[in-house]
Amino acid sequence: MNRQPTNQACFARAMALFDAANREDPNQDDGQPKELLYSQRMSDMLGRYAPDADEAVQLAMRAQHIRRWTVPRNSYPLNNEGYHQWRTGLYRLHADTAGELMHEAGYDAAMIARVKLAVAKRGLKRNPDAQLVEDVASLVFIEHYLLDFAASKPDYDEEKWLDILRKTWRKMSPAAHQFALSGAVCLPESLLPMITKAVSLEKAQ
Repeated sequence: MNRQPTNQACFARAMALFDAANREDPNQDDGQPKELLYSQRMSDMLGRYAPDADEAVQLAMRAQHIRRWTVPRNSYPLNNEGYHQWRTGLYRLHADTAGELMHEAGYDAAMIARVKLAVAKRGLKRNPDAQLVEDVASLVFIEHYLLDFAASKPDYDEEKWLDILRKTWRKMSPAAHQFALSGAVCLPESLLPMITKAVSLEKAQ
């Protein structure tokens, strides 16, 4: 359980607004709007990984994919450059949407700015809030989405998978590495050999 927010009324209002926005997602996952479920998984993982996380971080987790479905991948060129443009655009969308809803909830400019920096992944490795969002997002991906993602990419060979796993691992902090390998995260059993190999290759660097 994360620590209690200092401004409980604003916090409750902002979280409700975040959830209401994500509840509009037309895409379903396990019987729920996809991004609503994702945001709940982010909050759940934060409670397990960093139970002392403060109010700003709790808000950033819940808004990390807010209204993501409104900018589909095919709205950008279907190449590497287009992918990076899409991701950058999403970071800006999520941060701006979070800021607007936090303002509606009554938060001041300082708290809004802090959450927006974390949601936009600004200053990874230097901004503890942004790094915590990245850590939790990576842990959620590994536990909840990696197996389905693998099933959707049957044409990927071992080299491609090792590259994906190593890039994911590289974005995480040492604390997240330790948490992922401690048994606290449900790693997909069928992919354990690949995960172990990817981690070993990263450690050898």
